[in-house]
Amino acid sequence: MARIGYARVSTTDQDLETQLAKLKVEGCEVIRSEKVSGGSRDGRAELATVLDFLRPGDELVVTRLDRLGRDTRDVLNLIYECEQKSAFVTVLDPHVSTRGEMGHIVLTVLGMVAQMERRFIKERQRDGIEQAKRGGVYKGGKQRLDRGRVLQLSADGSGPSEIARVVGCSRMQVYRILQGSEASSSPRTTRASLAND
Repeated sequence: MARIGYARVSTTDQDLETQLAKLKVEGCEVIRSEKVSGGSRDGRAELATVLDFLRPGDELVVTRLDRLGRDTRDVLNLIYECEQKSAFVTVLDPHVSTRGEMGHIVLTVLGMVAQMERRFIKERQRDGIEQAKRGGVYKGGKQRLDRGRVLQLSADGSGPSEIARVVGCSRMQVYRILQGSEASSSPRTTRASLAND
């Protein structure tokens, strides 16, 4: 029987070290880790490797339930797959295991609560944005390019390649700005100016 640890963070700038240290302390002989979203199982090659590796009596160990996934259905499916292999799932925080019937029930409830909390957070975020918009505070994300500068350079006779070099973007981005301006009634940007390169 082997204890196999699985660690996951969602983005490349997040740190796996805390999870890895906890799994080592728990005596996991094998630890697989990856930096990928837990929103679905797609692209989670290390998790797939762990599931393939599991044998009867083995134990899959994670620091928290959301390391397995962010969707309750996905997490329950993962637990079911482990059970089909006669393997167990153990979560360290809070400490729960599928070795007992009660543990399985607790894991199910924890998954549902975690998913509900994520939904509540998203709803509060949307409400906050709507309130900020009504108050004239929310302006949306910052535009990455200075559209005004792109249009001014075009009006001054610069071609898309030159504008892209000066502004620090791709020609395709310049084309989109110029074409968007043309579509929204600015007569100074024409197809001729787009081809002037």
